[in-house]
Amino acid sequence: MLEVVNLKKYFDVPAVNDVSFVIHKGETHGLVGESGCGKTTTGRTIIKLYEPDAGKIIFADQDITHLTPEEMLPFRKRMQMIFQDPYSSLNPRMTAGDIIKEPMIIHKFPKDEIDDRVNNLLKLVGLNSEQAGRYPHEFSGGQRQRIGIARALAVEPELIICDEPISALDVSIQAQIVNMLEDLQHELGLTYLFIAHDLSMVRHISSRIAVMYLGKIVELAKSDELYSRPLHPYTVSLLSSVPIPDPDKSTQRKLITLKGEIPNASNIPSGCNFHTRCPKAKPECAKVDVSLQDKGNNHFCACPFV
Repeated sequence: MLEVVNLKKYFDVPAVNDVSFVIHKGETHGLVGESGCGKTTTGRTIIKLYEPDAGKIIFADQDITHLTPEEMLPFRKRMQMIFQDPYSSLNPRMTAGDIIKEPMIIHKFPKDEIDDRVNNLLKLVGLNSEQAGRYPHEFSGGQRQRIGIARALAVEPELIICDEPISALDVSIQAQIVNMLEDLQHELGLTYLFIAHDLSMVRHISSRIAVMYLGKIVELAKSDELYSRPLHPYTVSLLSSVPIPDPDKSTQRKLITLKGEIPNASNIPSGCNFHTRCPKAKPECAKVDVSLQDKGNNHFCACPFV
């Protein structure tokens, strides 16, 4: 469905630096990492809200890297995005119905079908057709995100980039939205790139997961494999911080605290960009050129010493 090859995006500093991965049709590919690591920029560059500075974006066997906005229009129908903030991603001057209609008008859906599609989409995401005439401020955060999901589904996409779609919502609502996304995936045959920093939620929804640090992917594996056998020291430290509901197990495990601060993106360390915080760093880590290596069972890790 999607192949990203050596993707780079700079904003004076490298935000996405040589990222590569593949997403297969019908799967959910997780992309995790702490705030500022480049996850959102990766998603926005893939869908070409940002123009890539280097690398390739291949969607359904077609290279879309250098297409103009006009040439991208047919692909926009096939690729959609659910944005992180349900408060700022909806136009406050438009009703819910008009927000969902807008992409269908742009992509020239038959006019006599649009109103029925809006009502069906509202029902599909757990709202009702009577709410089509309401404005965003009349909805809760979870309901607004459902409108954003309905808008993404309006043009019948094949790939949806979910940019932390639950991080701005109450914990009680998050599971509802994730379960709904899973149901929609099975019902409509969707493919997801699911961007998040909540590792427990990503494990629940994703078939494969890429871990990102300072603009680079440091580990990539199947979901169960990553959680049962994390290899990169950064992944190990991230997983050690995931809360465990069992108090006995929680007190027995070792919490790994990383030393120092995240390096400034304008002054990224040489060699492995994690070596300044890594608990297992060696002198040669500052010199070695690090890339993803297959450690067996399609488990890729950007550390030569594991």
